[in-house]
Amino acid sequence: MKILLPDTLDLDPTLPDGWNAEVIDAREPIPAEHRDAQAIVIWGASRRHLTSAAADLPALRLVQSLSAGVEGILAAGFREDVVIATGAGLHSATVSEHTLALLLALVRRLPEARAAQERGHWSRELGGLQPLHPAGRITTLLGARVLIWGFGEIARTLAPLLAALGAEVRGVARSAGERDGFAVIAQEDVASELPRTDVLIDILPGGEGTAGAIDAAVISALPDHALLVNVGRGTTVDPLALREALEAGTLGGAALDVTDPEPLPEDDPLWQAPRLLITPHAAGGRPVGADHRITQNLRALVEGTEVLHRA
Repeated sequence: MKILLPDTLDLDPTLPDGWNAEVIDAREPIPAEHRDAQAIVIWGASRRHLTSAAADLPALRLVQSLSAGVEGILAAGFREDVVIATGAGLHSATVSEHTLALLLALVRRLPEARAAQERGHWSRELGGLQPLHPAGRITTLLGARVLIWGFGEIARTLAPLLAALGAEVRGVARSAGERDGFAVIAQEDVASELPRTDVLIDILPGGEGTAGAIDAAVISALPDHALLVNVGRGTTVDPLALREALEAGTLGGAALDVTDPEPLPEDDPLWQAPRLLITPHAAGGRPVGADHRITQNLRALVEGTEVLHRA
């Protein structure tokens, strides 16, 4: 029995007895000699690679994505009996790191400090004696009210880090409750929470249900000093509404690791929006524990037990 591994990442999972692994080009169609594979790992795959995997692997039983989001895989047309597993949890640490970096850069005004440095200017506005909580601006996470929209695996890693820095953290999910000690409100109740939110962190997945979730109404409901950070999917934020709010001064600042479209075209006016920090989808890209996840789910497939993180 055979599992296909992508050439986009060095992988060495422990395979069950009777299984062998073949490394293939993740940007090309499946080679004819490997169309007997029963499992395939997806990472950095091209659209034609996914299309070929769905059409040309009649014995396929498991698709193991190393990405948390699997919209492209679901759209490729795999048979209903093929198990599709996400890479949920594999990016929690790295995305949390990047989210903190973006947020702290905004809070501590690092883009302005860098601009002052380039001018050779010692900015007394940014340094020296400063109030802890000045009116109209977030300058510390101490006491900041942070709302994480999309309280999944990444949020479970991020929330304690924010709390350790003094933030008051709440989450938003499909259903209300408590997760890992943090209060989580239902998505339909988010409007009532926005006016008291200092920082809104978007970790929503892509898809029709989340497209444009952070729209003009959401952004306008936030206080004028609020910060928005998106490390989920670019399609979840209305870029025009975001730009207009930044230009009007009705949003304190924003940081995007994802955009719509992506990559963001050179002539897109979003590049020039004030108080906006953009990184090129750099939060993840490094699945931590990929070999172990592949080993676990391949063993589950063989033994007939539950596959982790089914889509």
